Amino acid sequence: MTETPSLQAVLDIVEELWPRSLAEDWDAVGLVAGRRDSAVKKIHFAVDPVAAVVDEACEAGADLLITHHPLLLRGATSVEAGTFKGAVIHRLIESGCALLTTHTNGDCAVGGVNDVLAEILGLQDTAPLKPAQDGLPEEGLGRIGTLPQGTTLGEFAARVFGILPAVAGGVRVAGDKDAFIQRVALCGGAGDSLLGAAREAEADVYITADLRHHPASEAREAAALGSGRPYLMDVSHFASEWMWLPAAAQALDRLLADRGYEVEVAVSGLNSDPWDFVITPGH
Repeated sequence: MTETPSLQAVLDIVEELWPRSLAEDWDAVGLVAGRRDSAVKKIHFAVDPVAAVVDEACEAGADLLITHHPLLLRGATSVEAGTFKGAVIHRLIESGCALLTTHTNGDCAVGGVNDVLAEILGLQDTAPLKPAQDGLPEEGLGRIGTLPQGTTLGEFAARVFGILPAVAGGVRVAGDKDAFIQRVALCGGAGDSLLGAAREAEADVYITADLRHHPASEAREAAALGSGRPYLMDVSHFASEWMWLPAAAQALDRLLADRGYEVEVAVSGLNSDPWDFVITPGH
């Protein structure tokens, strides 16, 4: 016999999958809005708690929206409905939809953002680039692993492009297109803080998002003093983290069912990447 869980029961299961203890100190994860004793019949997963995503979840009758990115990462002094964040909070509360953030704890956990991305790319013998301080050996930020067969940087970039959701920015690459690569480091989302870790792990290429000019330039200059590696692959922040959502939804759905709960779990199909188009030489 199945039953409908309370929001607290869902939070307890989420804690098993993506423990808050794995979140970075600066992060803001956990319950943002919602009554813990309310019933949860429908759960919606998304990357960003933007207005279109919140509208989608509320219109679908979701009782809980789980997003990877926080709505209130930095301090707020008002949630007045005339502001973007205030409007989102009002829409959620008025629709009876709770909001839960699973951010860097979702990155670091086993089966989290980085594990899913590594698995989809076919990496073997993976390990964290930055192991969690108080976690298991396999928990932490980023991943380093090996492709079963080596390939060229250009061919691998094309494979990454084909795997990720289609967004305006595409994939930017720094390095010799014909260079042979096999050892791959990655970090879903913004990962320029792990550039040094990727180099120390002797990665041939490092895949991440939001690479800024100066960190990328300095990393390439440092690499030039040695083997020229790691090469850099800059992908969409949204696309790199969206890949986790179907796996996350499936994992939560499975645990809910194991506990005897019946809940409808869905993944947003909305593209919340902020860029609409790109102009490149020759276009």
